Amino acid sequence: MEQLDFFTIPSPCIGVCQANQRGYCKGCLRSREERFHWQDMNNDQKRHVIKLCRQRYQRLLRRKREQEAGIVQETDNPQQSLF
Repeated sequence: MEQLDFFTIPSPCIGVCQANQRGYCKGCLRSREERFHWQDMNNDQKRHVIKLCRQRYQRLLRRKREQEAGIVQETDNPQQSLF
C-alpha cells in the first residue's frame, strides 16, 4: 500500500547559491540538475536527493577532519623537513 503524502518536501536551499569545484552548491550540496529540476520531482525523488546531499555533507566533514589531522601531525613533528 502506498503511503499518502500530506506535506510537500521543502527545498534544502539555504540561500548560499555558489557552486564548488565539483559543481555542487556550497549551501545545500545539490548538483546543478538537482537544483534545476527540484520543482518537477516527486516526493520520492526529493527524498533521494536529500539523502545524497547528506552523504555529500558527511564526505565533506570526513575530508575536513582528515586534512585537519594531517596538519596537526605535521606541526607536532619536532624534526623539520629538509625539503
